[in-house]
Amino acid sequence: MDVCPLVFEPIYRPKVWGGRNLTRLLNKPLPPPNDQPIGESWEVVDLPDAQSIVARGPVKGRTLHSLVDEWRADLLGRAPLAAGRFPLLIKFLDACQPLSIQVHPDDETAARAGLAPIGKHEAWYVIEARDDAVIYRGLRPDASRERVAEQLARDPASIVDCVLTRRARAGDAFYLPAGTVHAAGGGLVLAEVQTPCDVTYRLYDWDRTRPAGDAGMHLREGVDAIVADPEFATAEKRTHVTSIFTTVTRLVSCPKFRMEKVRFVEGIEQEIPYAELVCWIVLDGRGEIAYGATTEQFAAGDVVVLPAALRKARLKTHTACTWLEVTVPVESDLAEFDRPAAAALRDAPAGNRFVNLGVARAPAEKPNHAG
Repeated sequence: MDVCPLVFEPIYRPKVWGGRNLTRLLNKPLPPPNDQPIGESWEVVDLPDAQSIVARGPVKGRTLHSLVDEWRADLLGRAPLAAGRFPLLIKFLDACQPLSIQVHPDDETAARAGLAPIGKHEAWYVIEARDDAVIYRGLRPDASRERVAEQLARDPASIVDCVLTRRARAGDAFYLPAGTVHAAGGGLVLAEVQTPCDVTYRLYDWDRTRPAGDAGMHLREGVDAIVADPEFATAEKRTHVTSIFTTVTRLVSCPKFRMEKVRFVEGIEQEIPYAELVCWIVLDGRGEIAYGATTEQFAAGDVVVLPAALRKARLKTHTACTWLEVTVPVESDLAEFDRPAAAALRDAPAGNRFVNLGVARAPAEKPNHAG
């Protein structure tokens, strides 16, 4: 069977800190009741206890893992599997209230605990932010792992004083390597890209009453997983590449994944030239992907997985479009990828630079003057 673009059924996760904003912002048909707070929409996932199901198209109803097994390099290209599974997990988060202050294990810590074969590295892109919204990320210079352990034992709420706070605005991106103490403050809607690991150690939950059956806090494991001084700046160094019709902004580049924001004007038509696995997290606009005799429509809220072996597919934007483009690093440099902005991104300085990305506006349709 030939490969095709993949869009999956969302998996909704109720959370005490969630809301109902994913319908308004991303066209998500949230499940009833209407007052149930939905915190997460899992868009692409390949875990033993959570599987994305293809929503439409020639392989509707198939699981992501079954396609990983069947298509292999035709889906993944040169991207490596993550412990035998699809290498990315993509979500939307609706944080009406603050998330728990938490930390995720790195590969070594996760394996040592026997909970997962890989650790959890992630990045957040801010889709919407309340005026007072903040991100908690990393420890203050005077806050060691030992101090965190002492304050959690004495007064759990005081851990907030150990964590750095940053204002969050729409369009911001935050890299969260494994071992980083972090939380999203209230009033944020986020796109999350991460490695396929679902291990979270909660350190403090704002004194909330948790639902029955909740596992509670994970203080010992969480303190053990903390990396006191993670490095963010290199991964978050932004580069902008602009042409007449397109803008590409590199947001996060780390060993596990790369995330760029791509903007196209209305009426663009071009061949999709990827030779590697690519995921589009569509934030705004509408368009279509034509391949063979089939067309896949996309709109804000869709996450589209483009297999590496997708050939002679064409993009057409019906309106101006913005999406996050997520790729998995391989052994060769990004500039060797067969993708529109690869060489330009390699050579461009950290600023604006006008380059030709090889895109063209679709010709206007001739008016029909027939009566």
